[in-house]
Amino acid sequence: MIGALVLVITVALSATALFGLVTTVTSRPPGAVHRIAVGVCTALVVVQAAIAAYQVLVGGVTLPEQSTFLIYLVVAICVPPVSLQFATAEPSRWGGTVIAVGALGTLVAVLRLQGLWVPGA
Repeated sequence: MIGALVLVITVALSATALFGLVTTVTSRPPGAVHRIAVGVCTALVVVQAAIAAYQVLVGGVTLPEQSTFLIYLVVAICVPPVSLQFATAEPSRWGGTVIAVGALGTLVAVLRLQGLWVPGA
């Protein structure tokens, strides 16, 4: 895992969560900017997941909890688009909160991935 990429993902997910909460407080439904923010976060997580999966499956890195690590990778990729779909399925002021919760859930998964990344232990 790349520490700098984890930091960038953490900042992006935190900003997306904050943006979702701000739009909820201002009673606005999710819009195009929300889609872009979630798309950027998802793209960053996909890059991280591709690098980590390659290192684990092909690169020879052995992790103590490899299956748990791979499950967290899949979850981290799936949560943002699913939360965006729920948030925009029926636009309301609460869509921003749904996006914020999805971003925070993904943030927890990314931080857990960082904690599970103990090569050769």
